Amino acid sequence: MKKGLNASQIKLIAIIAMTVDHLTWTFFPGTDLTWYVVGLHIIGRLTAPLMWFFIAEGCYYTRNIRKYAGRLFVFAVISHFAYNFAFGIPFIPFSNGSIFNQTSVLWSLTLAVVAIAVSRSEKFPKYLKFPAILLMSILGFPSDWSSIAVMCPLALYYNRGNKKRQAFNIVLWTFVYAVVYFIFLDKLYGILQMFTFLTIPIIALYNGERGGKKPAALAQGMDEIKPASVKTSPLVKWAFYIYYPAHLVAVGIIRLVLRGDVPLIFG
Repeated sequence: MKKGLNASQIKLIAIIAMTVDHLTWTFFPGTDLTWYVVGLHIIGRLTAPLMWFFIAEGCYYTRNIRKYAGRLFVFAVISHFAYNFAFGIPFIPFSNGSIFNQTSVLWSLTLAVVAIAVSRSEKFPKYLKFPAILLMSILGFPSDWSSIAVMCPLALYYNRGNKKRQAFNIVLWTFVYAVVYFIFLDKLYGILQMFTFLTIPIIALYNGERGGKKPAALAQGMDEIKPASVKTSPLVKWAFYIYYPAHLVAVGIIRLVLRGDVPLIFG
């Protein structure tokens, strides 16, 4: 086993950080300057860049990128209802008068896979690649983490193997998101978005292993198709996909019990 962190360990960090952040929104909705609330949200900034990183890894290793995108799309649809239920957002997009945070980040991650597939396809006309990627970015705008969750995985994919350039892209794209968040949504949490840089040393420790003693072939956003000789239990393969909407439903139930049917993010 190589030194550093394997994929399973990094995924666990992402899952814990995500859960901490969503529960923090549940118990302390809106802008809260209390030091420990801010600290909990900072922990939550670890999740998104780790998702982006494994989307890039997944697109590199997957043997069928169409199935990969299709699988993400199915869970993006499921997670739309779970995400909106969790935070008190109407299920019908834009019906609350906002263009932000209308669905979960899985929607943008699905579009990121499509963008990567288009960009590397030899059959797709070259003159249509940029417009297609731009369209994916626009379609991802209303989701959690917006267009950044489309463009950053694309950048990470094309800088795969160069941790310094990947780190630069995480900071660059997060900065773009932070500026938009600062101007249009919330100044404090706009600044907090920049703490995604804390994922850089975690990614630097990634040793290329899935977990255990056999090397990884990662994908599916947080897991991937492996060489035929490497078998993974269905539970491990589907763990993140199942956990993501399941924990959001739990968050939604807690929200209803504590606060009733009120929005948590913009309420």
